[in-house]
Parts: sequence; C-alpha cells; structure tokens
Amino acid sequence: MAKASQTADGLVRIKKYANRRLYNTRTSSYVTLDQLAEMVREGTDFVVVDAKTDEDLTRSVLTQIIVEQENKGENLLPIGFLRELIGCYGDGLQGMLPNYLEMTMRTFAENQQRMREEMTSALGGNSPMRQFEEMGRQNLALFEQAMRMFQPQGEARAAPEPEPKPEPAADAAGDDLSALRRQLAEMQRQIDRLGDKDNAG
Repeated sequence: MAKASQTADGLVRIKKYANRRLYNTRTSSYVTLDQLAEMVREGTDFVVVDAKTDEDLTRSVLTQIIVEQENKGENLLPIGFLRELIGCYGDGLQGMLPNYLEMTMRTFAENQQRMREEMTSALGGNSPMRQFEEMGRQNLALFEQAMRMFQPQGEARAAPEPEPKPEPAADAAGDDLSALRRQLAEMQRQIDRLGDKDNAG
C-alpha cells in the first residue's frame, strides 16, 4: 500500500532515495534543494523521510539547503555566529538553544512582516509623496500670486490693486492666501508712498 502524500498534520511528504534524489509525493515529481527552499519561502511545510526506512531526515535536508545557499554567496550566517553555534554542541545548556533560536527567528519574521505592511500602507492612499506634491502645488500657487502683485512701480501706481476684502475661506490654505494678499498689498502701498516722497524732495 502506497504511503500518503502528506502526514496527518498536513505536512507534505518528501521521500529521499539512496541516490539522494528527492521525490515530492504530493506532486508525484522529483524536486531539487532549490525547489524545497522555495517551498519554505512560500510557507509550505514538508517532512523529508528516507524512502526505505521512513526515518525523518528533515533536519539534515534543511541544513543542506542552508549550506547550498551559503555556498552560492548568499551569506546570512556570520562566521562569529557559526563559531558560537559549534561551541554550543556538547554544552550543558545546548537543550535551551533550539527553542531560543526558534523564538528569536519567529520574532524577527513578525517584525519583518510588520515593516512590509507599513511600507505598503505608506505607498497606498496616504502616500507621503502625494502629500508633499500637494504641498508643493500650494506653495507654487502662493509664489505665483506674490509675483503678480510685485509689478513694476509705475504700473502699480497707475492702477493700484485694491486691498482684497476678507472672504470666507473653505480651508486653512485659503486663509493663508488671503492674509498673504493683504500683506503684499500693504507693502506695495508703502513702497508707492516712499516713491512719492522722494519725488517731492
């Protein structure tokens, strides 16, 4: 009778043969270490067993995957960490290390997921870049208004721009624009008066 393609707890069964080939019983196909690594990244849980004795080989195969990744230049394990890890073998407290490392990696993965979600949110509807663009448009509008009000003195004297009457503003940006207009108009009148005094002298 054939073995089930997955265990009772839902793990995919991977059989390892004497020739080191790995066989995925769920997909009925041979797989490579790279494909197993991709399954891990996708969150697919599997167990590797000896095809003949049914011995659990998951730990050694996962370790082999790490070695393969490190040999490709994707170095995640610092030499100092590896030395410390080797030094823990045979130590009286080595039984505590697996749980500690597993808890640490779980916390790291949760923080990493939170960072991804925050980045996704930041790039969504409340994008800081969009807010900066809107602020830039408002600043440009105020600047253009100021440049129009600072016309040549003769032209301003011939047709002085009347002081704008207070208008109800829909938002804070409207209030700022009205205040700026009044201030610039007052400055223009003062410049005109100074010019008249100089001409009179």
